[in-house]
Amino acid sequence: MAGNVIPDLCTVTVNYRFAPDKSASEAIAHVRELFEGFEVVVVDEAPGARPGLTHPLVQEFVDALGVEVAPKYGWTDVARFGEWGIPALNYGPGDPSLAHADDERVEIAQIEACYQGLKSWLSSH
Repeated sequence: MAGNVIPDLCTVTVNYRFAPDKSASEAIAHVRELFEGFEVVVVDEAPGARPGLTHPLVQEFVDALGVEVAPKYGWTDVARFGEWGIPALNYGPGDPSLAHADDERVEIAQIEACYQGLKSWLSSH
């Protein structure tokens, strides 16, 4: 098509990521409301989840490793575990802001630090 031709169809893909205080059905309803008057086809959905930080074992892990707790922006299996009632959290090396970027990388020292932390905690249990 030429640049001066108006196409007969336009498809927009929206990746709506939402906080865990909203259910997947609430998120879908929000998207449908935003695009009222247009056809909305949901091709994938995944729940958000809060990490299981209130569970004693998870809190013990965080305290023992002395790590800073911060939000994880993006979906991980913590959401799936949360649906199953299994307390979970994300722990690992790397800078999440570099995930899926051209300069994504993990420093070897970070891998070694995580390994030592996990080894120490697991050895004590």
